Order: sequence, then structure tokens, then C-alpha cells
Amino acid sequence: MCLGIPGQITAITDAARQMGLADVSGVKREVSLACVADRPLEDLVGEWVLIHVGFAMAVIDADEAARTLEALRALGEAQEALDQMAEGDRALAGGQA
Repeated sequence: MCLGIPGQITAITDAARQMGLADVSGVKREVSLACVADRPLEDLVGEWVLIHVGFAMAVIDADEAARTLEALRALGEAQEALDQMAEGDRALAGGQA
């Protein structure tokens, strides 16, 4: 199942490509900010976004992010998605995570 999961933008990694680093419950992931780049990219640092398949799809507020994460955890969906993200990160790092 595909789902969107809240993450907080922590840094801009490549402004030319509109890429940023998101923290999704402790898992760091590079995501495209192209869909939410309606302001200077630096202004997105600290914002919560809804992430789907590597794209920040919408800016959401912190309360909505917390409620969504809690609901996903209760359903067990968030952990599955986080495990898959962490596994992908380990594979990209050559198994050193």
C-alpha cells in the first residue's frame, strides 16, 4: 500500500534541483521539494510536509503531522513505511547504517 507520511524538512540539500532533507520519525531522507516550492526553499526548513514516494506533496501544520503519525502508528502502517525507508537508506549506503 502506498501512503503519505509526515516529515519535517531539516535542510536544503540541492537548491538547484529543489531537494531537501526530511526527518521522518528519526529516519533522514532526501525528498523533492518541487511540489511545495511556492516560497524560497530556505523558508521550508522546519516545516512539516506530507511525503509520498520521495516527494513533499503538501505543507501541513505540526498538529496535523502529530495526529497523522499517531494514527499511522496505531494502524502499524508508519512502522512498515519507516522500515522500508531505513532499508533503502542502508542499501544506498552499502549496508553501513
